[in-house]
Amino acid sequence: MPRHRFDQVDVFTAQPLRGNPLAVVHDADDLDDATMAAFARWTNLSETTFLLQPTDPAADYRVRIFTPGGELRFAGHPTLGSCFAWLAAGGQPQRVDEVVQQCGVGLVRVRRDGSRLAFAAPPTTVTAVEPALLAAVLQALRLAPAQCHAAAWLDNGMPQLVLELDSAATVLSLEPDHAALKGLAKVGAVGPWPAGSECEVEVRFFAAAIGIEEDPVTGSLNANLGHWLIDRQRLPLRYTAAQGSRLGRAGRVHVLRDGDTLWIGGDVVPLIEGLLQL
Repeated sequence: MPRHRFDQVDVFTAQPLRGNPLAVVHDADDLDDATMAAFARWTNLSETTFLLQPTDPAADYRVRIFTPGGELRFAGHPTLGSCFAWLAAGGQPQRVDEVVQQCGVGLVRVRRDGSRLAFAAPPTTVTAVEPALLAAVLQALRLAPAQCHAAAWLDNGMPQLVLELDSAATVLSLEPDHAALKGLAKVGAVGPWPAGSECEVEVRFFAAAIGIEEDPVTGSLNANLGHWLIDRQRLPLRYTAAQGSRLGRAGRVHVLRDGDTLWIGGDVVPLIEGLLQL
């Protein structure tokens, strides 16, 4: 039975056990879809990734991303964690200054940002939320309409219904009805911290629809939010988002708009290295 290098890393944190864990399986070209999906269900992490040979000559590696509920075209913490694991295993990028990942949304650039990695966020499309759906989501979150300042569908390969709430305290106070949300949407919530706080905003993500009631730290959501909030001048071109506080985590997502590119950065901590037999 073939054996594969296996890594488990903690993403969007410089402190072990305080970010979002990711399982990474290397040299997975021999694994079929059913095996990948079954292993992702077995790890029971928000995401498990499989590194493969690229089919695009411009890419350094290809990644497939699975949740316990199915495959994703793109996700943020798997992008940073997979790139970290690929480099740690001796991966040599074609370019000195960045790594190019191939995934379901195409090519994603990843650069070293000091001790961190940062990915160039894919474009985000913004569409209006249907009033009846918004009302149902607010009810499932036990929110009064006045507490929600804005709402939209955001899609960068992973469609999410996002809510801009009145404060970080409101975001942290949410007690969702996950059973109700499961049939409605994957929902992100963001609210501002007072001026002078360590972070500008607090973020939470509820994804019962794909088998994750609450994700500790979500790169794709923060990429969507970065486009949406900066474009609407709700946040500066550089800011830091906190996520995972209610889960005992200390996720930190570093967002930077540099020209036309939105970079989503974070630290990655290695936790487990071994061999996997599937």
